[in-house]
Amino acid sequence: MHRTILHVVTNVSHFDDPKHKTGLWLSELTHAYDIFAAQGFRQKIVSPTGGQSPLEPRSLRWPFLDVSARDWLKDPSRMELLENTLSPEQIDSSEYDAIYFTGGHAVMWDFPNNVGLQQLTRDIHERGGVVSSVCHGYCGLLNTRLSNDELLVKARRITGFSWTEEILAGVSREMPYNAQQEMKQRGARYEKAFLPFTPNVVVDGRLVTGQNPFSAKITAMRVVSLLNL
Repeated sequence: MHRTILHVVTNVSHFDDPKHKTGLWLSELTHAYDIFAAQGFRQKIVSPTGGQSPLEPRSLRWPFLDVSARDWLKDPSRMELLENTLSPEQIDSSEYDAIYFTGGHAVMWDFPNNVGLQQLTRDIHERGGVVSSVCHGYCGLLNTRLSNDELLVKARRITGFSWTEEILAGVSREMPYNAQQEMKQRGARYEKAFLPFTPNVVVDGRLVTGQNPFSAKITAMRVVSLLNL
């Protein structure tokens, strides 16, 4: 049976300061996309408003620009997918077995309050699908409520880019909020690796979250494991 994955990417291209560019952290998409493709899964890409998903400049530098990301950049058909992403209104949630929220600081602005993404996430979760995210992608789970009006993340084990990592990355002062703290305030049981910028994935039932860019491959592998049960 073919499984179908819905990747979520950003439409935001800069921080509050327009001079500070941001966007999709490319390898967080490509690493997962490659793993799902190897399983023969169908894949689609959605964004909050549809259309172009800009790329985070820092993700296009060493050590993040690896073979997977370079191959994507060289492939016009793959780049076209990021120029013409679907909007939530174009997605039938019943066709998807898992949703995967990618990161990049940009998502902090356009993921949390997008009602369309929240509805897709709720529908996939309540149909028995897998909800997953990597790095800042967990911002897309902050405000998603289930049909009983409970927050999806309440009392759930979860990880994502930590505040320590924000500080070490030198961008904490430009953040619109502390995502780690926001998760805790919503009742999530936030966890992080002992060492920053090391792979870390937390699985709580059908909720799979990765801490940082180095966690994307393992996050995708955990999703595959759940879908193959």
